[in-house]
Amino acid sequence: GWMVGAAVAAGDKVAFPAAYAEGVLYWVQDRPSDKQVREYYVTPGALDAARRDQPLPSGTVITVVQYNARLDAQGNPVLAAGGRFVKADIRGFTAMEKRTGWGTEYSPEVRNGEWEYQAFLTDRTPNPKANLTGCFTCHRKQEATDFVFSYEDLRTAAAQR
Repeated sequence: GWMVGAAVAAGDKVAFPAAYAEGVLYWVQDRPSDKQVREYYVTPGALDAARRDQPLPSGTVITVVQYNARLDAQGNPVLAAGGRFVKADIRGFTAMEKRTGWGTEYSPEVRNGEWEYQAFLTDRTPNPKANLTGCFTCHRKQEATDFVFSYEDLRTAAAQR
């Protein structure tokens, strides 16, 4: 339907966040379900907003670097001394970006405020197979925390800085 076309077209707004590593690494997530390690980076200005329990400012970019976990001979993730997964190669990136005025083309039940999403391949080009509609559908449930699942992790990181 029209939603798919709108979400695909909207992904074009989000360019690969080439400077993501200059931001703040605020959370590392081990994902047993898909044998991944995910690193979450955010533009620094977002931490001040999170510290004050406010919506994240226009210009915020959250970048997730997805790594394959290193696997043992049985195909299970290798664990580091602390029990965390060990990163292997990068398998892709996802990004969500917020800009004033974005999102107006979506119906209320789809819209995620002013956020847009994009997925990127390892060569940093947009992933043509990404289901961006799924991003909107899933994140829509997080309206209370500015559509960000990891808002509490942002608050924790802000409190530690």
